[in-house]
Amino acid sequence: MNKPLRRIALFCGLLVLTLLLRDNWLQYVKADQLKDDPNNRRVTIARYSTPRGDIIVDGNPITGSTETSKTGLNDLKYKRTYKNGPMWSPVTGYASQAFGATQLESIDDGILTGDDDRLFFRKTLDMITGKPQQGGNVVTTLNASAQKAAYDGLKAQGGKGAVVALDPATGKILALASYPSYDPSAFAGNSNKDAKAWNDLQKKNNPADPMLNRALRETYPPGSTFKIVTAAAALENGKYTSADEKTDSPLPWTMPGTHTQLKNEGNIPCKNATMRVALQYSCNTVFGKIGSDLGNEKMLDEAKKFGFGSEQFIPVRSNASVFSDDMNPSQTALSSIGQFNTAATPLQMAMVASAVANDGKLMKPYMVDELESSNVDPVAKTQPEEMSRPLSAENAQILQSMMETVVEKGTGTNAKIPGVTVGGKTGTAQHGVANSANPYAWFLSYAKLADGSSPVAVAVVIEDEHANRDDISGGGLAAPIAKNVMKAVLDTKK
Repeated sequence: MNKPLRRIALFCGLLVLTLLLRDNWLQYVKADQLKDDPNNRRVTIARYSTPRGDIIVDGNPITGSTETSKTGLNDLKYKRTYKNGPMWSPVTGYASQAFGATQLESIDDGILTGDDDRLFFRKTLDMITGKPQQGGNVVTTLNASAQKAAYDGLKAQGGKGAVVALDPATGKILALASYPSYDPSAFAGNSNKDAKAWNDLQKKNNPADPMLNRALRETYPPGSTFKIVTAAAALENGKYTSADEKTDSPLPWTMPGTHTQLKNEGNIPCKNATMRVALQYSCNTVFGKIGSDLGNEKMLDEAKKFGFGSEQFIPVRSNASVFSDDMNPSQTALSSIGQFNTAATPLQMAMVASAVANDGKLMKPYMVDELESSNVDPVAKTQPEEMSRPLSAENAQILQSMMETVVEKGTGTNAKIPGVTVGGKTGTAQHGVANSANPYAWFLSYAKLADGSSPVAVAVVIEDEHANRDDISGGGLAAPIAKNVMKAVLDTKK
């Protein structure tokens, strides 16, 4: 071969080698990046070319799929549908042809579309038999009756709020409701109508912010419900060893380093009251002084054991709740009654009630029980997992007896359920500059069966700017909702 031909051959060989290198670079090194590129239209077309799998509650799908209208230029075949969308959207999130996906629809997108690597065997069988790719299912821990009681209660109240119910023994989430809410079906497609529905739901156009998941993503001052954490800290640190021991609680009590007296709500028996009586009447002076006496470090340590300071993933992310460090004694006193900087999600406060109900053991909360293939073969199952031990079993039972007194003859009597032992704690949390806005109404509770087991713990928060301020209380607004949610769970146990 003459010299020019050898040069041409060598050049062509280099071109072929470069092409092979580039091809392998794209197929193997860059594959995931290209697959996830939002400009890769083929990925989106493939995602909506077949019906998605379903999100399941109590054995029934709360989602579906329908063929998209052929009008316009939309080349996506199927869009998502939702049953009772506003009730379930805090659980499902949304899957929209135009606006992407959130929450379970996003986290478990691979299972729902059938693209997850764990479905490889199922996909291979479908390919061999000529079936179109099918999505798997996400089986939740939710209880449909409890969710309906929670959502209907919030809706009837008419303001804003959230409810979370947990199974204390496992951490399973039984209800996760937020109000006001939205219907994900309204913008599941890619039409002008869907775009308008989406825009109408945005906070800049709708001050009620219906797309905010208040159960997970809003932190509220917990008010007097935080006194449960303070009581736990007192017991765990040995400051008091029983519910009926007199506390060192003068009245009036001036916060350390200030000339400011901490006030109680009305003329209630708080002077040197026992912790049982103090929780029954919700004495600020007693629990403020306990927090101040224990100090910031011990209070923060106890709050962290309940989950404060950490985001939770259920698997949807929940905001971290706040109990500050580096506070002086008076700030610690205010924080110990749920004021100052203390802030908590409804999920966090349900975890507090759950840990007390479960004899001091806090289970990690979760709402996906199982992932299934399209033929309902199990792909993955969530196992209950202990998260921490905020209290000893002995101290938890002391605190249970105090919370049960609150419901039996204290501020939480509206949560009574005939034939069932109920423990609870009310809270009315200050809100606004100089407490100028309507306060938040809280209620935490659990129900206990005759065998001593507690199948449900609940947290309810209500924010109603239109209510008469004097009518706002945790016992009046939030406790009846918690009662109905607990009853719904108990009825399923019969």
